[in-house]
Amino acid sequence: MAKYTHTMEMPRRIVMGSQILDEVKGVVNDLGFHNPIILCDKITYEIAAQYVSELLSCPVIYATHADYNEVERIVDELPIGLDVLIGVGGGTIIDLAKLSSRLRSVPFISVPTAASHDGIASSRASIKKKDEKTSIQALPPIAVVADTHIIASAPYRFLAAGFADLISNYTAVKDWELAYRLKGEYFSEYAHQLSLLSAKLMIKNASLIREGTERSVRKVVKGLISSGIAMSIAGSSRPASGSEHLFSHALDMIAPKPAMHGEQCGVGAIMMMYLHGGKWLSIKRALKTAKAPTNAEELGIEEETILDALAMAHTIRDRYTILGSQGLTREAARSLARTTGVIRG
Repeated sequence: MAKYTHTMEMPRRIVMGSQILDEVKGVVNDLGFHNPIILCDKITYEIAAQYVSELLSCPVIYATHADYNEVERIVDELPIGLDVLIGVGGGTIIDLAKLSSRLRSVPFISVPTAASHDGIASSRASIKKKDEKTSIQALPPIAVVADTHIIASAPYRFLAAGFADLISNYTAVKDWELAYRLKGEYFSEYAHQLSLLSAKLMIKNASLIREGTERSVRKVVKGLISSGIAMSIAGSSRPASGSEHLFSHALDMIAPKPAMHGEQCGVGAIMMMYLHGGKWLSIKRALKTAKAPTNAEELGIEEETILDALAMAHTIRDRYTILGSQGLTREAARSLARTTGVIRG
């Protein structure tokens, strides 16, 4: 019998609560780190990173944009003797931190200031490389410290985007099941169920999420962390990234001004669930309830760009989904987007 090995890497500690930035010091100490450094931007420095820096008496590196050149610059600036990198910020900062830490072979701690997508606890980093946004394998955070008071203070749009990103797990797992049945792809029932549970709880709690309170934040953050752990169990982003993410990545490539990642994935999930023959209206109603976009106008993206993205989505990466290997024709894309109300024309 052939030897089978499956490695799972997950956070060792997750701390969540209101006004708990002080916990970062305890986490750093308990995990045995002595030379931390913080990565943030100018905005998140004022929100949280300055406090954490003073708490730990450690230096700060500022990030300015999310591309691979920035990652290389950050890695060059990381001092000798560094033993942990702390990313304090939204999705972009966390992605930069996890990839920079991987390249320097040191762990990182995730301190999110917004809950806009499941990158806060996953091993995948979305970074622009050669003018294309791509998902790169990194490492999950060794710890997550999520201050619900800070996250609830961020614009509500970020929370709604995280909510939408979680709902899109519905179509991601359907695509994964399809690839398992038709292509013999590796499939984990445990990761599948954990990812699906996160999506189901978002639909169940859509009205609560809409309130934008710390209670709302706790629901979304727990879901985002669970989604990240599902990806760690699977050893890939399959539990949380399918055809709806391909659609979002396509929009990132061609839209003059893309919407937020989670927002695009939510709209993509409406259409991809329709293709799967599933309950797409339930997804659309939940997104509406939580005040997340459900159409091109609300995304701020031209209808023709939506159709372009649908037509090219299957080419974005080598991942089998409901879009198949041939994708959608322009006519099929228009019919799909019109039927689901994503476009009008």
